[in-house]
Amino acid sequence: MPIDSQRAGPAVLLAWLVHLLTAGGAVLALFALAAIHEEEWRLALLWLLAALAVDGIDGTLARLARVKERVPRIDGATLDLVVDYLNYVFVPTLFIWRAGLVPAALAPALAVAIQLSSLYVFARADMKTEDDYFRGFPALWNVVALYLFALQPGPEAGAILVAALAIVSFAPVHFVHPFRVRDYGAWLPLLAIFWAASSTPLLWPDWSPGVRATLIWCSAGSGLLLIALGLLRSLRGPRPRRVVPPAEAAMEAGHGGSHGGPGQG
Repeated sequence: MPIDSQRAGPAVLLAWLVHLLTAGGAVLALFALAAIHEEEWRLALLWLLAALAVDGIDGTLARLARVKERVPRIDGATLDLVVDYLNYVFVPTLFIWRAGLVPAALAPALAVAIQLSSLYVFARADMKTEDDYFRGFPALWNVVALYLFALQPGPEAGAILVAALAIVSFAPVHFVHPFRVRDYGAWLPLLAIFWAASSTPLLWPDWSPGVRATLIWCSAGSGLLLIALGLLRSLRGPRPRRVVPPAEAAMEAGHGGSHGGPGQG
């Protein structure tokens, strides 16, 4: 008898709670939209970063809770994909537009470019390689919004960056998924955590110039290193696949969606 038909028990409840955690990302997107409407730019980015943190842990929790087995009626991949599109694409697009991070005359066209290129990314059946690298820019527009706001390079530079990344969504290059790629062991997750820890404080405006410069160097340096590892994969090709024991393969088949941002497990 399927576990879900028991409708009771702490294991099933835990699996439902993991789904609820994933669904909570949509609530965070709603709060971010409300903050954008009020022009509370830093608050909006904090909600998006909170959603990024949720996305970073829900896949691992889903595998530990065995949600596919215990709540088979719910397609966690679909749930995760919908929430990711809100927090990685739709809300950041509106943020970039309304916060004036690109020229006003170009903002509608750039917003369209973000939406269409991201829909292509999310709809790809081959979005990831067999070794879990993304093909093309993986629609991390929340991260783009963070840097454009924190560093303020100017609307023209913002337009160039947005246009370039929309094009790279279709390019035959790879981007690393720090919580799924196995090539570098535990170093990739640690690097991603370091990036988050050095990037989030950039939203606070009152740092001394020295502290702010240090945060920028740490954030940009760790981010560029993650990008470089993806480009290295493009140059060298895939490494020979290791044989995964059946028990480990079952643990890795969690409900984290087919997209996933930098933090999704």
